[in-house]
Amino acid sequence: MKKILIITGYAFTFYACNPVKKMQWPQSQTTNRQGATAFYQQVAASKWRERDSLAKEQILSGNIPSFLRNFVPVHVSVADSVTGKKTEAVYYVSPDYLSLGTDDDWARIPLTPMAAQMIADSFHCFLPTRKMVDDIYQAAVVKLTPVPMYAFRDSSVTMWQHHLIIEGQRKGRKGLIAGIKKDVVLSGKVSRDPKPEREAIYGWHKPDGKAIQPLYTGHINWWVDYSHGIRLVYRTIWVNGKAMDYTEVMKSPALQKLLCDEQWCDFYRY
Repeated sequence: MKKILIITGYAFTFYACNPVKKMQWPQSQTTNRQGATAFYQQVAASKWRERDSLAKEQILSGNIPSFLRNFVPVHVSVADSVTGKKTEAVYYVSPDYLSLGTDDDWARIPLTPMAAQMIADSFHCFLPTRKMVDDIYQAAVVKLTPVPMYAFRDSSVTMWQHHLIIEGQRKGRKGLIAGIKKDVVLSGKVSRDPKPEREAIYGWHKPDGKAIQPLYTGHINWWVDYSHGIRLVYRTIWVNGKAMDYTEVMKSPALQKLLCDEQWCDFYRY
């Protein structure tokens, strides 16, 4: 059984036994799409600004692997500390980190939070919080051991090599994947950091479920290295069956703990 639901201009496909949301991202306007191998060759000597620009152009034109369009559900709940009443919610996340290229030649691409936000806005999405990264890890069906690299961390060549290492670990397994990247996340620490233009990163979970990277805002927002990943989350959250924008959930004292475990849950976008 299949049903199509249109929400704010996006079409989603619901399957009774496989509840996924099919993101209607733009279809590439050319049959001669650039594969990830060629892209990484093109940006091999590029710094962050040029790499960001070229990656945005590719992704916003629809040059992404088709599997990345199938967002998967993550279920969360919180209980009122006084009444014990349980509130349940579900949100939909990309099955892997943001990638570009064709189905036969694709790769994950680390980006600055500014580029990530532009792409997220274009696809009616947002970036996760620390709590969401933990919950996504728990929900993942493919959990891989992090592989740190130490030389030329911010180079495109290292980013490409890290992608290949992950694929060697994955061995073709499919489904929601986690443990392979540090997430660029939303955090109240960004707006409260005494230094301007910060980014927040968190994650890279080990098999024991503990994150290598604690919540950190020490990097300036243009710093990108091979370990960073961009996870997109569809911005409509279903809370007890009611559709709500994620900002509504984050602003609600009664509901924000569904998505955020920090003292301040008021940083919504980069």
